[in-house]
Amino acid sequence: MNGPTDEEIRNVIMPLMLSGAKMLDRHCPKCGSPLFEKDGRVFCPVCEYREKRRKAETKGVEERLREKLNELANSLPDDIGGLEKHLRVMEKIIEVLERYKKLEGGE
Repeated sequence: MNGPTDEEIRNVIMPLMLSGAKMLDRHCPKCGSPLFEKDGRVFCPVCEYREKRRKAETKGVEERLREKLNELANSLPDDIGGLEKHLRVMEKIIEVLERYKKLEGGE
């Protein structure tokens, strides 16, 4: 992973410094950002920010998949060929949702 971007420096690191957090002379082994200490906790603000963004993006994808699944469930076709196709698509969406759940829950 790369070091902090200009956006992350402006939106994550600078506000943290202004809030009274202490920038340490150590760096994150994962992204190279300076580590910070605040309220007795040492952390990498960039990795935390990136993880929070990743979870938000994942949640957005998950919500869209659930909406599509509901849409498909509410519009089942009458003919058997169309119904089978519909159900295969629904099954794939459920598989993807289950993978997301495992990633998020660490199962």
